[in-house]
Amino acid sequence: MNMILVIEDQVDVNHLLAEALTVAGYRVKSAYTGLDGIKEIQTNSYDLILLDIMLPYKSGDEILKEMRTFSDAPVIIISAKDMVGVKIDLLRLGADDYITKPFDLGEVVARVESNLRRSHRQIQENPVITYKDVILDEHTKRVCVSGTEIELTATEYMILELLMGHTGKVFTKANLYESIWQEEYLGDDNAVKTHISNLRSKLKKVSPDEQYIETVWGLGYRLYQE
Repeated sequence: MNMILVIEDQVDVNHLLAEALTVAGYRVKSAYTGLDGIKEIQTNSYDLILLDIMLPYKSGDEILKEMRTFSDAPVIIISAKDMVGVKIDLLRLGADDYITKPFDLGEVVARVESNLRRSHRQIQENPVITYKDVILDEHTKRVCVSGTEIELTATEYMILELLMGHTGKVFTKANLYESIWQEEYLGDDNAVKTHISNLRSKLKKVSPDEQYIETVWGLGYRLYQE
């Protein structure tokens, strides 16, 4: 089930969008300020984001610009601004679609479905992810480091795939556990620590001078940032 984040400071509008998307079969999380919105994007995985522009503490265009440094999730702008120049600027910043307020809920749901289909099709057509000298093929489930294939367990592969799919994003232990094991995280981080350690060792064995996964103290893990 696709997970959608709605970033909209008007509570009634946020609730309307969340309810319509929930009825359409999506899981939905709401954020009401720009700061809460970017925090959600940094710490959780979303398949699509509905983003207002006029937000308290951090504007929608600031959020869009920042998130495009680490996330390719589709973004649909929902704004009262109907000026062509504004739309063009936001599309150039990385927005995928633009809906003007007042909107029809049926149109919003249809746009969400369309953008998710496009996103999934792009992933299927481009199954190879690269980071430094690591190549991960999502079709064959093979991982090569500096041209050498390494053997990973299913869990190690899923962790690496998640990190490589969101370069720069910090994943908490809870994020990783719930994304990989599909169970509620109850505070026992031994499983996550062990698999991260094993994954690091296998990558280092091929490229001992390279750094791949870094610990962000007090937060979690992400791909190493130069």
